[in-house]
Amino acid sequence: MHGLAEAEYFSSVAQWGARLKAREISAVELAKAFCARLEALGPRYNALALPLTKRALRKAKDIDGDIKRDRWRSPLQGIPCGVKDLLSVAGLPTTWGAKPYAAQVFKTDATVVSKLDSAGAVLTGKLSMVELAGGGGYCYPAASLFGPGLNPWNLGHWSGGSSSGSGSAVAAGLVPFAIGSETWGSILTPAAFCGVTGLRPTYGFVSRNGAMALSWTMDKIGPICRSAEDCGLVLQAIAGKDSGDPSSSGRSFYFAPHYARKPELLRVGYAEVDFSGWAEPSARPAFEKAFATLKEMGVRLIGTGLPELPYGLAASAIIAAEGSAIFEPLIESGKVDELADKNQIAGLKAGLDLSAKDYLKAMRIRTLVQQALHKLFADVDILVSPARFGPASKIGDRLDLRPPVSPTPADRGLSDLGAAGNLAGLPALCLPCGFSEEPGPGNALPLALQFVGRPFSENTLLSAGMAFQERTDWHKRTPKV
Repeated sequence: MHGLAEAEYFSSVAQWGARLKAREISAVELAKAFCARLEALGPRYNALALPLTKRALRKAKDIDGDIKRDRWRSPLQGIPCGVKDLLSVAGLPTTWGAKPYAAQVFKTDATVVSKLDSAGAVLTGKLSMVELAGGGGYCYPAASLFGPGLNPWNLGHWSGGSSSGSGSAVAAGLVPFAIGSETWGSILTPAAFCGVTGLRPTYGFVSRNGAMALSWTMDKIGPICRSAEDCGLVLQAIAGKDSGDPSSSGRSFYFAPHYARKPELLRVGYAEVDFSGWAEPSARPAFEKAFATLKEMGVRLIGTGLPELPYGLAASAIIAAEGSAIFEPLIESGKVDELADKNQIAGLKAGLDLSAKDYLKAMRIRTLVQQALHKLFADVDILVSPARFGPASKIGDRLDLRPPVSPTPADRGLSDLGAAGNLAGLPALCLPCGFSEEPGPGNALPLALQFVGRPFSENTLLSAGMAFQERTDWHKRTPKV
């Protein structure tokens, strides 16, 4: 397509930036190639919500004018990208992955879209997602206006939710990077299942102005990329204060991995049971090798665990109460019945009946979680565990009936880190770390680790992630597209 070899579509942001600076390729040539690829292959994975080819080529032409005059705005200048379809793009449909909103159009760009535009990134398309980012709870991958997100490593498996299109598009080389969102797992899951690198920033670090709300107190927006380095470059462009988002932290982010502590100075907390007990049997060999790589990095490993608290119940109650309040007009109008997943419809309706007492109880538990993690991070700099304990689900499988590991470990270790980290608003980095050992040819699927840190410790996480990726090549592996 447009003169690019297949392997080139999997180049990193940094690699494309170097080629643009060296005038080896123009921004227009790059945009044409990626727009054509996204339009041709996006539907194969149910990843494409809306192509933005005309917009992209106009932007790329302007960028080439800047490059000609040696005007460099950022490391993202001239780099194609996609955004999850819960972010508004002025004058164009923003469907939130749901039939009731299929014709919805906003007058302004989301702040993240504006920031990417200011950085010179070239938006080539909006990417599919689970309807309403999973609000109400969904049982099947097919809970989307665009169909189930299909995994580029095996089309019979899910790409993960709710940022399914973002995960698929980066994994298949349809965009060099994409923007997703996470309330409870929606960046880390597709990154883990699709074998790419995802960053969930600290709550409030990236503006949510112009983004669909699911949970006012838990929603976060972040990048899905090919590497930890790319995640840092993208976060630098999209983080920062925004008066349009009352929850904005007011902090900017400067990506400076060279100033971060070296791996041998890091204290990394882990729970052995996560890798040997909670991990699915097919995933354990890869996790063991990944853990061995951590040791090779020279980090100081410290055994730890989370105190017993109802992490999942608290997270579920908060998301249910806030999500149903947000979508009350949809529920009261009856249009909620147009959603694809019956369980999700029932969950949204039930959320309206959640009492203030139960919501406040969940918020009090959340405070205990924040205090517990604050105490835990007095002794460690990073927590590490499997990002997901096994590979991607099959497309037809119910997501709420995944067989539990047997025997169930008595020690919970860090198995609740997903719920706990999101309740506390902590940053997390998802790193590909190998493949599952499934019976039969072509059945191996990606696996990943997660690094979780203190609030606003993204540079520490990213530098540790870069050190891990210097010693491994899992992030460079690509599916046959």
